[in-house]
Amino acid sequence: MSAIPGDHVHDRQQSKKAAASGWIGSALEYYDFFIYATAASLIFPQLFFPSNNPTVAIVASLATYGVGYVSRPIGAFVLGHWGDTHGRKHVLIVCMFLMGFSTIAVGLLPTYNQVGILAPILLVILRLIQGFAVAGEISGASSMTMEHAPFGRRGFFASFTLQGVQAGQILAAAVFLPLAHYMPTEAFNSWGWRIPFLLSFLVIIAGYIIRREVDETPAFAEEEKQGEVARAPIVEAFSTSWPDMLRVVCMALMNVIPVVTTIFGAAYAVQAAYGVGFHKDVYLWIPVLGNILAVIVIPFVGNLSDKIGRRPPIIVGALGSGLLSFGYLYAISIANVPLAIVMSLLMWGVVYQGYNAVFPSFYPELFPTRTRVSAMAISQNLGTAVTAMLPALFATVAPPGSANIPLTIGAITLAITAVAAVAAFSARETYRIPMKDLGQPRAVPLPKPDYDRLRNEAMA
Repeated sequence: MSAIPGDHVHDRQQSKKAAASGWIGSALEYYDFFIYATAASLIFPQLFFPSNNPTVAIVASLATYGVGYVSRPIGAFVLGHWGDTHGRKHVLIVCMFLMGFSTIAVGLLPTYNQVGILAPILLVILRLIQGFAVAGEISGASSMTMEHAPFGRRGFFASFTLQGVQAGQILAAAVFLPLAHYMPTEAFNSWGWRIPFLLSFLVIIAGYIIRREVDETPAFAEEEKQGEVARAPIVEAFSTSWPDMLRVVCMALMNVIPVVTTIFGAAYAVQAAYGVGFHKDVYLWIPVLGNILAVIVIPFVGNLSDKIGRRPPIIVGALGSGLLSFGYLYAISIANVPLAIVMSLLMWGVVYQGYNAVFPSFYPELFPTRTRVSAMAISQNLGTAVTAMLPALFATVAPPGSANIPLTIGAITLAITAVAAVAAFSARETYRIPMKDLGQPRAVPLPKPDYDRLRNEAMA
C-alpha cells in the first residue's frame, strides 16, 4: 500500500496481475510480430518476391518487415488516444485482436506463384495492420503495469512487459526451429511455414482470458472519477511534453539492435547470396540463446533501476550494445558459430537489456497520467519508424559480395545507439518521483532515505 501523500493505493494482487498481463500479452503479440520477422528473413524472399536477382528479393522481403514500422505511428495516434480516453485495459484488448487476426491471415495467403503480384500486395496490407496493432501494445502494457506497481517497484514490475517480448521471440523461434529442422525443405516452403502463423488463433483466446481479469489502473480510474480525463490527449502531449517526446524518439532508435540481431543478421547468415552458409536451424538458435539469457537478466536490471535510477542502465546498454554489434557481425562473417553465440549472449542477452528492461518504466514516467499512453506510443513508434527501413538499408549499403560488411553495419549501429545514449543523458531522473507528480518537469523526487524506506515496505 502506498504511503505517499496524494499518491494512489496499490492492490498487490492487481500489481501482480497487471505484470502477468503485460508479460503474457506482450509475449503473445510479439510472437506474432517476430514469426513474421523470421519468415521475412528466411523464406519470404523465395515465396513472395521471386527474382532473378537474389539481392532484389532479399531487399524487397526485408522492406515488407519495415512496412510494419511505417504504420506504427498511425496506430500510435489512434491507439494512444484510445488508451488515454477509454482506459489502458480496453486498448490492450483491441491491440491483441488486431494482431492475432492479421497474423492468422498471413498464414492463409497464397504465394506469388499462385496469384502473382496480388500475393505481395496482400502481404504488405496485413503487415500494415500488424504494425498498427503493435503500436499500442508496449505503451499500453507499460503504462498499465507501471501504474499498478507499488512505489519503489515500478522498474521491476514494468520490466516484465519486455521480458514477455523476449519470451515471444523465444516462442517464435521455438516453433520455427523444429519445422525448419525436421521438415523437408520442399514441404516447409510449401505449407510448413504457415503453421506458426495459424497458431495465432491460440493467441487470441489466451490473451483475452488473461487481460479481462485485470482492473483499470488506479491512476486512470482517479482521472475518470475527478472528470479529468483528457479530451484531446495528443494535442496536450505535444503542447506540454514535446521535449520528453523528442527524447523518447531518440532513445527508441535502440531498435537498431534487434534489427541487427534478428533481421539483418539472419539474412546475412542464411541467405545463399551472402555466401556465409549458416543453416537455417543453426542460425535460429543464436538469437534464441540470447533471448533466453535476456529473460533471466531483465527483472534484475529492472530491479537495479529502482535502486540506482533509470538513466545509467540505459546509457551503458546503448553504448555497450552498439560496440558489441561489430563483434557479432564479425562472428557471422567468418561463420564461427561458437563466437556468434558468445557475442549474442553479451550484446543481446546482457548489455542491450540495460536499455530494454528499463524503458518500460522510464518512458511512461516521463509523462503525466492524462497523456501517458499517447505521448509514449507516438514518440516511441516515431523512433522505431525511423529504424523501419534499416533492414533494407543494411542490405543496400552492404549487399551480397560487398567488403567489410561487419564494419559498415557496425559503424551505423554504433552511431545510432550513441544518439540514444545522449538522449537518455539529457532526460531527468524519474525513479524517485511519486506517481501524482510524474510528467512535471520540475517535480521534486523523494529524498533517498524516504524512498528507500518506502521501497523496503513495498518489498516486505
